[in-house]
Formats: sequence, structure tokens, C-alpha cells
Amino acid sequence: MVQVHKRPLPAQSRLWSHVTQGDFIDGYAVESALSPRDAAKIGLSIPGWADALLALRNRIVTPFGLKTEVSEAGEHAIFPVEYEGADELIIGTNDTHLNFRICIRQEAGHIHMATWVHRNNALGYAYLMLVKPFHVLIVRDAMRRIAQVR
Repeated sequence: MVQVHKRPLPAQSRLWSHVTQGDFIDGYAVESALSPRDAAKIGLSIPGWADALLALRNRIVTPFGLKTEVSEAGEHAIFPVEYEGADELIIGTNDTHLNFRICIRQEAGHIHMATWVHRNNALGYAYLMLVKPFHVLIVRDAMRRIAQVR
């Protein structure tokens, strides 16, 4: 059985430069020799049940003016690349309610995945509170899928 460990992102990660007091940051790790890019391709391919949640989210947040358009690249990419190196990939975007980044890092035979969120206003606080339980399910599922690739 695949073990997903709740573990802080390694201190060497570039993502730590974003983190300020009061921000949300989580971290998970699994044994894997994958590169960050290959792990991202597997982990961020959204399964049907998570895709349905995302579609529901988009219908709910449209009246609030939050980003809902999704494309593979450019201004409307859901996960635009902020940084890519041999050992780390950082993706994410800024929105009116919050800024987020996802970091996927390869270190010592493990893939680490962390999500950082900086809430910009009350809507950002409410939004994170509502989506956090789903976020944990989605990330743990992503990490299990990454660990299963040999």
C-alpha cells in the first residue's frame, strides 16, 4: 500500500520565499524517483470526481468574479509555471481573493508537494476554509498516483 506522508516542504525550496506569517502552507511526500515535471503530469491530471468538484466550484464562484477559465498555457492557464528547475517545479497564480502556488520537489528519492496560499481579503479566508477539506483529498489522491508509477 502506498504511504502518503504529511511532511513539510524541504527548507531548500524556492517556495519558502513566498511564505509570510498567517499564510497557509501544507506538505506531503511519497517515495518516488520521478522528476518534478513528470510528477506534475501525473498528479495534476485531475480525476473525474475532482473535475466534477472543479466544475461545481466554477459555477459557484463566477458571480464573485474569480478566475474560472482554464487553458494549457498563457494568461488563463490554471497552473502557469513560475519556476522550473531540475529538482523543483512551482506553478500557480494570483487572483483577487488569494494567491496560490503548488510546489513539486524531488529530493532524496521523494516527491514533495506543497500548496501555499496567501489570502488577500475576507473572501480568500472564506474560500480557503470551504475548499480545504477537498484540497486535502485531491492532494493525497495525487500523491498516491505519483507513488504508484515505477
